[in-house]
Parts: sequence; structure tokens; C-alpha cells
Amino acid sequence: MIEIRRIVCPVDFSANSRHALEDASTLAGWYEATLDVVYVHPIVTITTFADGMPLLPSAALLTPADREAVARSLRDFATPHIGAGVRAECRVREGDPSSEILQEIKDRVSDLIVITTHGRSGLERLLVGSVTERILRQATCPVMTIPPRLIEAPPLRSALFKRVLCAIDFSPCSMSALAYATSIAQEAGGELAVIHVMEVLPEELGSESLWATGRSVADYIASARADSLARLEASVPAAVRECCKVDLIHVSGKPYREILREAGERQSDLIVVGVHGRNPLSMLFFGSTSHQLVRHAACAVMTVRGE
Repeated sequence: MIEIRRIVCPVDFSANSRHALEDASTLAGWYEATLDVVYVHPIVTITTFADGMPLLPSAALLTPADREAVARSLRDFATPHIGAGVRAECRVREGDPSSEILQEIKDRVSDLIVITTHGRSGLERLLVGSVTERILRQATCPVMTIPPRLIEAPPLRSALFKRVLCAIDFSPCSMSALAYATSIAQEAGGELAVIHVMEVLPEELGSESLWATGRSVADYIASARADSLARLEASVPAAVRECCKVDLIHVSGKPYREILREAGERQSDLIVVGVHGRNPLSMLFFGSTSHQLVRHAACAVMTVRGE
């Protein structure tokens, strides 16, 4: 059973972050969770002209009066987009945005962060904001990224996340992702599609163990396909199928391309995917498939990190 007791939603007063707040509010209502709405006032540094002089803080530090004014603006920004009955707290922090958001998650023992992929232009980097990118790499809880909307009007809360697509590779983190996908689909009263993309790597086909068995490449692929089909079928318990409509999808190809294609054809509202490990390489790229999904998906993407 998935429990989401506390959700953090960072905002920067942009339309994109407002969209993320609306979705976070809906999730908080479903799970009866507390919603933490956070604005981080960035503190930049300025340099002196002499070599060797230390960095000095800029004059952007908030005075007590400024801080109260920002807090009031944050409440005015957030309140209209928070659903009735949702417990919400608005907080202003100062410092480096990504560091402060990560600290907020730690301080509040958050279960989920909902954040836009694009903030104000000064925070954007390529297709994913640099703040969002760092949070995706380092957050210890699941992260749901919300892309910009093509239509300004917010979606009906009753129709949010009706079509959930979960990608699994049978690893522990992907099975954790499936638990979240199942829970959200059930809360939304929607449909769940579970996709496994079989990717046969060149090194597998050239391995000595394959040739030592005398099996052909075709036999190897057929055996691998049968095995993954059986595991896909067993991945969704019967109890889940009784609660919502479930489709199983088995395809071959490059995982992120097939997942994006399937999400587009199904007009999915949410993609859920697991992210492997916390080693230095995964911290840098947070999973190549996940990275591509967040950058290119037209819908929300939820990443669930493994241990």
C-alpha cells in the first residue's frame, strides 16, 4: 500500500509552476496529504574586482518586511489553486533554489515532490530547468515533473491522471514504480497500462555463453521474449485488475522511444518509471531512459528511485 502523507510543490510565481501546484493539490486531496508550497528567494553572489577577494553576498537578502511581503504574495498566488479541504502550508526560503528545495524535502520528511520542468527563463537549461534537473538527480523521494501546458485552462480535477502508463524492467525500483502507478490509477478511477520494452544488447548476442549452448540468435530472442512476457503477466496482481482496467504491453526496441510512442498513442496523462541506483553515474544522469522521458514527454512523468 502506497502512503503519501506530505507533498512538496516548489513554485516561482510562473504559470508553469501554478500548473504543478494544481496537480499537487489534487494528489494531496486524494491521499489526504499535507501540501507544502515553497518559494525559494534566490541569493546570488557578487565578486569584487580584486583577485583573491572572497565572494560577497548580494543585496538580494530579504529584510523582515520584504519577507512578509513575499510570504503574502505566495499565499495570494497559491490559495486559489489549492482544493477545498486540502491541508496546505506556504513557506519562503532563501538561498540556492535546488539546495533549499532538497533541504525542504529532508526537513519535512516528504513523500513526493511535484515540480514543473520549466521555470522562469532565468532558471531554464536546455529542455529541463537546471533546478528540476538537480532535484531529479538527488531527491530521495519520488519526483513528479509537470511539463508546460499547451492550453492555459487547468484540467478538471476529476479527469486528472485517468490514463497512467508504467514502464517496468522487473528491477526492484521499477516494481516500486508500478506500486505508485497502480495506486494513482486507482485513486483517479482510471486505466493502467504496464509496458515492458525488451532491448537485446549486442554484447548479449556476442556472449560466449550463448554460443556455448549451441542456440541460435533467434532461439535466444524467442526464449527471452517468452520469459519477459510471463514476468509481465505476473507483475500485476489479480486484485489490481479488479480495481481498474489494466493493459499489458510487450514490445521490442529502444526503451524511451517505445515508451514515448505508447504514451503518445494512448494520450497518457502520466508516465511512471523507476530509476536505478544512487551511484555517481546515476546521480549524474539519473537514468538515461528517465532523462529522455522527462525531457520529451508531453505528459507528467513520475520517477521512483531505487535504493
